[in-house]
This record gives sequence, structure tokens and C-alpha cells, in this order.
Amino acid sequence: MDASPQAVAAHVAALGGIVRSTRVISDGFSRHHVARAIEVGLVNRVRRGWIAVPGADPDLLAAARYGVVVSCVTAAARQGLWVTRTPHTPHAAYPGRGRVAETAAVVHWQRPVVPRHPDALEDPVENVLMTVASCLPYEEARAVWDSALNRGLLDVSALRRLPWTGVARRLAEEVTPWTDSGLETLFIVRLRWLPVPIRVQIWIEGHRVDVLIGERLVVQIDGAHHVGAQRTADIRHDADLMLQGYHVIRVSYEQVVHRWHEVQDRIMRAVAQGLHRG
Repeated sequence: MDASPQAVAAHVAALGGIVRSTRVISDGFSRHHVARAIEVGLVNRVRRGWIAVPGADPDLLAAARYGVVVSCVTAAARQGLWVTRTPHTPHAAYPGRGRVAETAAVVHWQRPVVPRHPDALEDPVENVLMTVASCLPYEEARAVWDSALNRGLLDVSALRRLPWTGVARRLAEEVTPWTDSGLETLFIVRLRWLPVPIRVQIWIEGHRVDVLIGERLVVQIDGAHHVGAQRTADIRHDADLMLQGYHVIRVSYEQVVHRWHEVQDRIMRAVAQGLHRG
């Protein structure tokens, strides 16, 4: 077995770039080998019991340094889930053992729904959803949960078998995999009081629309990618829908997130005029 400092560094890199030194030793390297790799600068000591290669993931480095696990909105954003905003202050979770060093991070202390491995530095998606449920307003948390299902990170039936508590229990019952973005989740959650059917991602004449209210009121929600050729295609699709007897309202990210009162007022007036009826 090659026990050179380069071999130690390569092994740490293969394990994700940051790992407990005991794991490296259990894999066949001696304490001397690890110490030598640190001495020549190919591996850094992060905290007692943790080592990392230069350039390792900064979020995971901070988690190891302070004795926490990356979780909540920080982990949600890292895992590609839809979040309204990425907080300036990182969010983490207590790992369930040991002492947490003083840190500026927001640390969540909920019991995990999926047991954490002692070497874990980032929560699995189920635990991320648990911390999100207790941290964010309902509609923002729902957007994260819907995103996890839409991306196929969780199965609905498996999700509902987990021992959720508090707001997470409600989210597990109401979450859906059909919304294509968090904007659609915000839209349907904010308008669920309307006494008319609201459906998302509906196919009409070979084209998919974001939201269909009633039978004829289409709402298209534009994200940042609706520019250039995409914008031209959207305009053409809107015209096709209107020629088929649908009424189309198009709104932007800015309106849904920051000027919701304008969106709601427009929808209310359209429904009052009966534009949602066939």
C-alpha cells in the first residue's frame, strides 16, 4: 500500500475532501502517515479529529470546524431546491452528539427524522425539509418541499410514512410534485381561498401552461429565463391560447415575490368578470 503524503491526500479527496482522521486510519493509513501529510501541507487539520485537502468545500469545512451539520435553507440551496432567498447567515443543525463551538450560523436543534451518521457534515433531504418547515413561513417552506418532490428526491408515499411533527406534518399531507417552480407553489398557496379550481402544469392543445384557474383563465409565470427566443415562443403561445378562447394573464418573478397584491387584484377581477368560465 502506498502510504506517501500524496496517497493520504488522494484518499481524503476521494472521500469528499474532508473526513474524520479515524476513517483514514481505519482504511489502512497510520497516524504517522496522516501527520506527515499534514506536515507537508497536502492535508490540513480542520479541528481535532477532522482533516481536509486544500480547497475542500467551504460549507463542509465550517460544519466540521464548529461541530454542526449543514442543513435547512443552506442545504436546500446546495441540493438544488427552490428557495426564495439564500440567507447571508448559514443555517446548520445540531448533529445529536458532541459540543457545538461558538458560531454565527443559525443552528437548528430538532430531532432528525432520518438518523445522522456520525461522520455526516450535511443533512439528507428529509432532515433538510424538517428544519425548513420550522424555520420558514409556511408558503416558502412549501415551495422547498414541492421542489424536492418535483426533482424526484423523494417519493410522496415514502415521505408521508416518516415521523413528522409540527408544521412538517401538515406539509407532508399537502405537498405535491406537480409544481414546476417555487413561484407556482407560492401562487396556488396564496390563492387557495378562491372558490374555484386551480390546477398547475396543465396541457392545452399540445402546450403546457403554468396555472389554469377554472376552465379558461390561464396564468403564465415568467422566471428569469423568459427572454429572447423563449419570450418569442411565449408570446406566440399566448396568442394561440387566446384564439382558442382562453384568457391569459402573464406575471413575473418580481410580481409574485415582491408585488403580490397586484397579482392577486388582477386575478380577483378576472374571476369577478367570469373569465375563468368556459
